[in-house]
Amino acid sequence: MRYDLIIIGMGLSGLMAAKTAAGEGKKVLIVGKGMGALCLLSNTIDVLGQFPKIIRMRDNLFQWIKDHPQHPYSKVGLEKIEEALNSFLSLFPPPYSFQTVDHMNCLIPTGAGTLRPTYFIPITMVEGTSLNEGKALIVGLKGFKDFYAHYVADQLKCRGVNVSLSDLLHGEITTTYLGRLMEKNSFIKNIGREIKKQLNGENLIGFPALLGVHDPIQVKNNLEEIIGAKVFEIPTLPPSIPGMRIFNRFKEWLIQKGVTFLLGYPVSKVTLKGKKCEGIEVSHPPVTTSYSADRYILASGRFMGGGLEGTAEKIFEPIFHLPIPQPQSRGGWFEKKFFTVSPHRIHRVGILTNNAFQPIDERGGLILENVWVAGSILAHHHFIDEKSREGIEITTGYWATKKAME
Repeated sequence: MRYDLIIIGMGLSGLMAAKTAAGEGKKVLIVGKGMGALCLLSNTIDVLGQFPKIIRMRDNLFQWIKDHPQHPYSKVGLEKIEEALNSFLSLFPPPYSFQTVDHMNCLIPTGAGTLRPTYFIPITMVEGTSLNEGKALIVGLKGFKDFYAHYVADQLKCRGVNVSLSDLLHGEITTTYLGRLMEKNSFIKNIGREIKKQLNGENLIGFPALLGVHDPIQVKNNLEEIIGAKVFEIPTLPPSIPGMRIFNRFKEWLIQKGVTFLLGYPVSKVTLKGKKCEGIEVSHPPVTTSYSADRYILASGRFMGGGLEGTAEKIFEPIFHLPIPQPQSRGGWFEKKFFTVSPHRIHRVGILTNNAFQPIDERGGLILENVWVAGSILAHHHFIDEKSREGIEITTGYWATKKAME
């Protein structure tokens, strides 16, 4: 049960770490108590969404690194960020690929009827970036409570309709249920015909992001052929079908490369000796199994993923018990006003690392020699406000592993 690399965390940073190590022929184990935030939140790849879409992303990143020397991007550098992003893109060749619009942020419609900036978008969402008033028909499904077509259409100044398919839908109508149904030809034909009846000169159809889990391009093409108009996906509330597609693609590729997956198994204990980790224990009651490796990547996420936990007194990292710099009182985590120019300190908390992504203390001393840290658990970023989560996870997952393999 010994590996070259053990990765703790099944999110995008952990998957990128596994891809990077497996690509170099290493024996890899990836452990996760869940499927990570990909299947909940990710629809597109945010790299840095704070900047307007008229500026090229390369220029945005260059200035950002200059202005934020402690940010995870600054530990990597511009050229290496691009290398990591290209490694991610290589996993998604056509037909289901990720694209940019002129290498700048673009605006895509959301399930709330707003437009949000993002960088890499799946091919199924590209038509939505050129949305014009009155040119699109926003389609919802009666009984599906996670997408309100009329509300979205009102915000986007388009027309909205709800299609009834009561004869075809049974039981609770969920996102995953519809995503699987969309891969059945009989369902596609019926829904396509119903949408076609609702057309009133529109040449674009905005549809919730449900166009199949496994082959969305075929579903999209079939719908377009039946309707006679272009179809694009609009992200919905969690869970995320596009995020599931990303996860499934990684998992398929990694298993082919011989990576061992332990999905649904939390790490219950680590064995440390001096400044080295000698092994981990994975608990699946009543059985506890031990695994060891030369190197370890911690990519367990923030609070939602359990990578950070909090009590009334403190915030802590529960696996390696790495130190978290924090104020003396709980009130020090927050500004006096909820809406403030400066982000609340709680949003920037995380593990301190050196430029090789090894954990360090506040004085810069190395804590563990064979452990590297990647993803949103890192300190000195606010990925929600920056709109940078996927970019940080891809970049640090890739380069922390590169450093570990040296």
